[in-house]
Amino acid sequence: MPIRVKHNDKIPSAVLPSPAATNAKKTRRLAVFLPDLIGAGAQRVCLNLANGLVERGIQVDVVVVRAEGSYLEQLSPAINLVNLNASRAVSTFRSLNRYLNQTQPDTMLTALHLNFIALWVKRFSRNKTEVVVSQHINASTYSHGARDLRVRIEPELIRRFYPWADAIVAVSQGVADDLYQISNLTPEQVRVIYNPVIMPDMFVKKEERPTHPWFAPNQPPIILGVGRLDEQKGFDRLIAAFGRIAPATNARLMILGEGALRPNLETQIQRLGLTDRVQLPGFVENPYSYMAHAGLFVLSSLFEGLPTVLVEALFCGVPVVSTDCPNGPDEILAGGRYGHLTPPDDVDALAAAMLGALDGGAIHAPDESWLPYTLDAALDRYADVLGLN
Repeated sequence: MPIRVKHNDKIPSAVLPSPAATNAKKTRRLAVFLPDLIGAGAQRVCLNLANGLVERGIQVDVVVVRAEGSYLEQLSPAINLVNLNASRAVSTFRSLNRYLNQTQPDTMLTALHLNFIALWVKRFSRNKTEVVVSQHINASTYSHGARDLRVRIEPELIRRFYPWADAIVAVSQGVADDLYQISNLTPEQVRVIYNPVIMPDMFVKKEERPTHPWFAPNQPPIILGVGRLDEQKGFDRLIAAFGRIAPATNARLMILGEGALRPNLETQIQRLGLTDRVQLPGFVENPYSYMAHAGLFVLSSLFEGLPTVLVEALFCGVPVVSTDCPNGPDEILAGGRYGHLTPPDDVDALAAAMLGALDGGAIHAPDESWLPYTLDAALDRYADVLGLN
């Protein structure tokens, strides 16, 4: 049986409420279905939505395959955390169906590979919960050449099963265009809603100064990257590009985040003789303070959907260099008006743009660059598509 816990409980102690108690609800109820609450972009977006909607009087359950991850403590106390306590997402079919039948949320918002599980449950069960799937990444690029069979066949899964959804949200126009190319979906079936990136507490958090000694006064400028340490983020290209400009600048490189490629990146740093000038501090609770006090922010990704960190960097006022990968950077940076764009997977171009920005060619973006990504703007549009108005 799914386990219901408060966000600050140690896993898990109390069971779901009875159907009678559920039927007594007076407010609209939303379920947000996620694999976990690790420090990743899609999880952060859904967490921001859940916290914002519960403040608007919506009853929100965050339903997770496993109740783990650094974002657990950031859930609003008003949110119900439902732990399906499964070893794999695919094994949640029965427990998710049981949760939906017992709790009967009006709508369920899903993300990532759980989109398909939610749609299968919707198709083969008798509950009346509407399912809204969100697409956070360019599926055709993500699946191309992937080792994982599930990832390779994702475009075919989208083509076959996304039409079962009550609504589909794409986080950027580029992601929506990709959906049209790999499926029979039409613009009438897909809503483009930018992620709720800029949260109220970020105005305070960006003013804090990091305690890391590299951010002390009169230190060399810091080039900052933020994200999971995996192939998609292209941090090996970023390190290689930094290695090419290192002799011409006293800048340092810092990459925040964790992931499976840490050993590879550490080996690369040692091989290039950059151990004194490149650091990988891991996950930090307040990356905005690092962004606000960095000299340059670099997104080196090979592909994205709508890179949250790029919007956060604009908000924090740090100049930006980004690969023009599919999808999102070109939209966010207005074709290069708000930051430098370079071809993806081009180390030479990335190095040249970084050095140019450090040498006085940085672009300082105005506030209008991040205003479309505020929490209120996203909540208004999500409330409409989720039927919560």
